[in-house]
Amino acid sequence: MVSNSAAPSVVTRAAQPYVGIRCEVTMDTIAAAGDRLPEVFGWLGERGIAPADAPFFKYDVIDMAATLVIEVGVPVAEPVEGEGDIVAGILPAGRYATVTHVGHPDELAGVTGELLSWAEGQGLQFDYRLAEEGEVWACRLEVYHTDPTVEPDMNKWETTLLFRLAD
Repeated sequence: MVSNSAAPSVVTRAAQPYVGIRCEVTMDTIAAAGDRLPEVFGWLGERGIAPADAPFFKYDVIDMAATLVIEVGVPVAEPVEGEGDIVAGILPAGRYATVTHVGHPDELAGVTGELLSWAEGQGLQFDYRLAEEGEVWACRLEVYHTDPTVEPDMNKWETTLLFRLAD
């Protein structure tokens, strides 16, 4: 794994409600999706709802040559109803291949490739399907543990990748 990454592993997660905003982006514009997180936090704040965990990018459909359908979201303790641009959902329970990385988000493509290779070497299969629009994932997360207002040095950011495994 990349030198600043922990050893990959498999974890079991419970279902987790969340709220977020759905975005269609390209690889060149993916960072703009993160700019929508303040809207999610504002929506939660207006309703007196505290986040239950760190914010994430959830990759729903991946076509590296065209568009990616992602959600920028935040876990919440209890299910809620979305409104306007805010969507509500449940991150599925199950087994996930995971790795935590400390370093610049630009390194995550390499970390992802290494996690995928590790999982293949373990005989693990991911919960996704190929479709005309691209790879459709049951749950593929990048969880951002570091608050950029507290730690502006992106080389010190901690991010966990969690990719749901097939049953």
